[in-house]
Amino acid sequence: MKQSVLLTLASLLTLLLLLLHLADDIVLGFEKGGRSNLLAVPIAVLWLYATLVLAERRSGYVIVVFGSLLGAYVPYLHFGAAAGVAGGRVAQYSGAFFWVWTLLALGVCAVFTLILSAQGLWKLERSRFRKPEPKSP
Repeated sequence: MKQSVLLTLASLLTLLLLLLHLADDIVLGFEKGGRSNLLAVPIAVLWLYATLVLAERRSGYVIVVFGSLLGAYVPYLHFGAAAGVAGGRVAQYSGAFFWVWTLLALGVCAVFTLILSAQGLWKLERSRFRKPEPKSP
């Protein structure tokens, strides 16, 4: 499968998992369901635009790299700083399995997306500095 198609699918899946996890955080009471969560909307729109419209462009790769870093940070944040919450209070909720599963899947997809977007950016930069091949007579 072409790497750009893989990157598009992985980026969309990462974005979906990130939004599902945010919604789950709000439902479980870890995040307040206020206006501050609406900041996720322009971030998601920018990420979606970079994935679909700016595909295979430097700006698209850079935005997806930052989005992937954000997605990879979420599980680290929840399992690190909130270890007491993840191990204790969450287990009491009926949606605990889905909450933990989305964190793990988000981490995997975000790192995979990060690798693919970094490779795409690297290939783009390398092709930019390649010497043009001489024309044959």
